[in-house]
This record gives sequence, structure tokens and C-alpha cells, in this order.
Amino acid sequence: MKTHPISLVLCVLALGAASCSKEAPSAGEAAPEQAQAKAVHAPADVKPGSHEDWCGEHEVPESQCTRCNPDLVPAFKATGDWCAEHGLPESQCLKCNPDLKIVRPPKGS
Repeated sequence: MKTHPISLVLCVLALGAASCSKEAPSAGEAAPEQAQAKAVHAPADVKPGSHEDWCGEHEVPESQCTRCNPDLVPAFKATGDWCAEHGLPESQCLKCNPDLKIVRPPKGS
């Protein structure tokens, strides 16, 4: 089967045109996305172990989230709490420990 270069170019252009929206998002559409992005991670000054200390993206305490803060990895490895297969603390590895429950502390804690 011989592929025609012009066919490939036309396919790429058609796909690009279909996925490209010329309309800029309105302020009302962008605001919820920005608010959600801000709500995913805890502020830097929260008390570790509190309700506010939560990484919504990875569903673990923000102060212990090695995926958001790779500088924490050596501490987990030093204590033997590391899943090399999945690249995160064993105490957070739901693939190795499917019954593991990581619960966000209640408000006011």
C-alpha cells in the first residue's frame, strides 16, 4: 500500500482544524477551572495533618505528597516506606494495598 504525502497532510490539517476553537473562552468559563486548580493543592502555610493539608489531585495529605513535592521522596525511602514498582510511598500505594483507606481529616482538626 502506497501512502500519498498529500493525503497525510490533508488528514493532519483536518484533525487540527477540528480540534482548534477560534473562540476565546469567556471569563465565566475560565473562572471555575482556575478556582478548581487552586482548590486541588493546599496552601503552603497549612498545619500538617489538618483538614486543609490535602492534595485533592492525589488524595493524600499535601505535606506527604511525593508526586507534588519530590523532595519528600528520600525521607520516605529512608524509613522503608517506598513502593519502587509504582514510585510512591508504600503507605499511599493503592495498587499494592487495595484495601488501604487514606482519609482526609475532618474540618477543624
